[in-house]
Amino acid sequence: MEPICIIGAGPAGLMAAIWAARNQAKVLVLEANSTAGRKLLLTGGGRCNFTHAAGPEEIAKAFGKPGRFLRHGLYEFPPDEVREFFRWRELPSTVESDGCVFPISDQAADVRNILVAEAAKLGVRIRYQSRVQSVVATDGGFTVRAENGQILASRVILATGGLSWPQTGSTGDGYRFAAELGHAVVPPRPALVPLVAREPWVSDLAGVSLANVRLRATVDARELTAVGNMLFTQRGIGGPAAQDLSRHLTDVVFQNAHSIAIEIDVLPGLNEGQLDKRLQHGLQAQAKKNVANVLSECLSLPKQLLQTLCLLAGCGRGALAGQLPSEKRRQLTQWIKKLPLCITDTEPIARATVTRGGVSRDEIDPKTMESKIRPGLFFAGEVIDLDGPCGGYNLQMCWSTGALAGRSAAKTPGQMKEST
Repeated sequence: MEPICIIGAGPAGLMAAIWAARNQAKVLVLEANSTAGRKLLLTGGGRCNFTHAAGPEEIAKAFGKPGRFLRHGLYEFPPDEVREFFRWRELPSTVESDGCVFPISDQAADVRNILVAEAAKLGVRIRYQSRVQSVVATDGGFTVRAENGQILASRVILATGGLSWPQTGSTGDGYRFAAELGHAVVPPRPALVPLVAREPWVSDLAGVSLANVRLRATVDARELTAVGNMLFTQRGIGGPAAQDLSRHLTDVVFQNAHSIAIEIDVLPGLNEGQLDKRLQHGLQAQAKKNVANVLSECLSLPKQLLQTLCLLAGCGRGALAGQLPSEKRRQLTQWIKKLPLCITDTEPIARATVTRGGVSRDEIDPKTMESKIRPGLFFAGEVIDLDGPCGGYNLQMCWSTGALAGRSAAKTPGQMKEST
C-alpha cells in the first residue's frame, strides 16, 4: 500500500495516521507547528478530558441531529475502545461524577505523547513546520504544496481543525482547501464559547465562579437548559454551563443578531420555598450580621455575588439581617433562583473551544469519511461541520472520525511522490 498524506497533526490527524498505518499504509503527516497536538495540550484545562463515559448512541444524541452522521464512526471506534487504546499504552483513565474521562495522570501531554509515539512506532512520518499552502486535484490524485516542498498524493486526509484557539495553529486553512476542491463550507462561527451580557454589573463579578448552576433560555418556543460550573467574566459568563448553552444560542445570535434573555438558577438543588425557608432561618439566627455575610455562610455562595444580589434586590450592601423586610428576602430568593441576564453576543471565535460550521456533512460519506464529490479526499475532526457539548464529546468525535478516515484511506489504492 502506497503512502497517504494527512494535513494536520492534531488528535484527528494523529489518530487517522495510526489507523492508516495499522492497515499497512505508509503515511506522511504535514504539520504547520513545530510540535504535534498543540490544541490537545490545552483541553480540559491541561488535563485532557479525552472522551465521555457513554455508549455510541448517547454520544451521537449529544450532538443533536448531526449525531446521525457520527453514528457509524462511533460504533467503529467507541469511547470504551478509546480508553482501552490508551490503557494498553500504559495510560489508564478515570471517570468523574459527570461522566468526563481524564487520564489518571491528569496530563494532556501524556495523551499527545502516546499518539506521537504510536505513530512513530508504526512508521508514520511527521514533517513539522510544513504549513500547507494549497491542495490541488490532479488526474492522479492531489498535489499538496507546502512551504518546504510539495507532495503528489492519491489520497489526502484533511484534519486541519477549525478556527477556534488560532494560537494553536487552527487558522481555518482546511475550509479553504475543501472549498477549492469543490466542497460546500458552512460558515464557521463560535461554539462552546463565553457569552456576552448587556448588564454592566457582571464586570464587578469577573472571576467569581459558581458550581452546578442551571441556565435557562427560550428560543423559538424551545426551552433550553445547561447545567454545570459557571464563571463570570468581564463581559458576561463563561465556564462549561455557559459554553454548553452557547451551542444553542450561537446560531440565533449569528443569524438574527438580536439579544436573548436567560435565567441563572444559582442553587438548582433547592426550590424557591426551600430556599426562602433557609434564608429566613439564617437571617433570624444572625440578626446583627450583614445580610450578604449571613447568606454566604448559610448558602455557601461567594460573598461578592451575594453583595451584588443585595444591590439588585434593593437592600444595599450594608443591610443587617434582622432589618431585612420579608419582601426583600423574597426578592433575594427570586434573584438567586432566576437571576436574569440579557445575552447580546458571543465572544469571538478565537475564544471558542470548538468551531460550529465547516465542511458540509452532506458531501461526506459517513461510513468512510471520504468526499462524495472528490474520490481520495477524506475528512476528520473539527474541519467537518460537527460540534458537541463540553465533556469529552468533541475529542471522541476526533478519535472516531480520524480512525475511520485513516482506515478507509488505507483501503483506497494509490501512490504518492515527493518533490522539492
